[in-house]
Amino acid sequence: MQNIVPPSLKNGDIIRVVAPSTGLKIIGADLRALAQERFAQMGLKVTFGAHTTDENFDLFGSSPWRQRADDLNAAFADPEVKAVFTILGGFNSNQLLPFLDYDLIRRNPKIICGFSDITALLNGIYAKTGLVTFLGPHYSSFGMKYGFEYTWESMRQMLLGSGQATLRPAPEWSDDLWFVNQEARQFIKNEGWWILAAGNASGRLVGGNLGTLMLLSGTPYWPGFAKDTILLAEDCDPTGDAKMFLRNLQSVAQQPDFGNVKALLIGRFQKALSVSREQLEYIISGIPQLARIPVVANLDFGHTTPMLTLPIGGCAKIASDGRLIRVSRDESALTD
Repeated sequence: MQNIVPPSLKNGDIIRVVAPSTGLKIIGADLRALAQERFAQMGLKVTFGAHTTDENFDLFGSSPWRQRADDLNAAFADPEVKAVFTILGGFNSNQLLPFLDYDLIRRNPKIICGFSDITALLNGIYAKTGLVTFLGPHYSSFGMKYGFEYTWESMRQMLLGSGQATLRPAPEWSDDLWFVNQEARQFIKNEGWWILAAGNASGRLVGGNLGTLMLLSGTPYWPGFAKDTILLAEDCDPTGDAKMFLRNLQSVAQQPDFGNVKALLIGRFQKALSVSREQLEYIISGIPQLARIPVVANLDFGHTTPMLTLPIGGCAKIASDGRLIRVSRDESALTD
């Protein structure tokens, strides 16, 4: 299947905010106002899916699955909408995969961006259509008052700019409940990337949240590992720790086409998981399928902030024994 790269955003474009998992109801008015202001600063107009603020939540805090799927299909069907942003993650976006109109999505390629539970949608849509999707901030992420600049710049480069980036570690990071008290933030100096196994590689990116990705295994929505794949993997509290990460990563490594994976990029772990570099080195050394491929950890994606925007189905090049990483929406990262 040939990849489809969605057009970049430009001034005056309309985005659609949808709730494939958790709805807008739990996002405070102050966060919404700041998010609206930031999208306006980029010249983007924000619209919302019909059921993002629906009071008819089910037993698990989401709108009924049919309404969530309808909102996503409607966003791709609307010719005025140029990008789709998710409100939040959650746990159940994979419910929607059998009910999305993939022919419609293929005929109307546009940006879709989110992370965490949205990993299922990003990889499922890519698997079924070839559309490059984006592991990056939610709409609600734009309500972060402090420490958002790195996230914002990465998103602009990937979605509004050239679609290419040379990755650099953020100077500092946080893992606090920023949405509870914006004035009591805790920032930690970033020690940079951990090169667990040196090497050079290039290929197409798939992955995201590892536990969510594994929900697709054995389904038609599994992205698979085509020739020259680079796997993105991160985990989150409370579903993961070093032992759970080992179990999930080993399961991925046992996929029959894992031999096509040429590198592994691991996102930063949350503080509560207490996953050390030593533990990751031990995990990597115990999975034979990871031998002889570069492994770089502590990258700025996952459930800490700030975060990169990374193209699922896009390309990456790892050079200088893992010390240089370039990404792009298309093949340009491989030819530089």
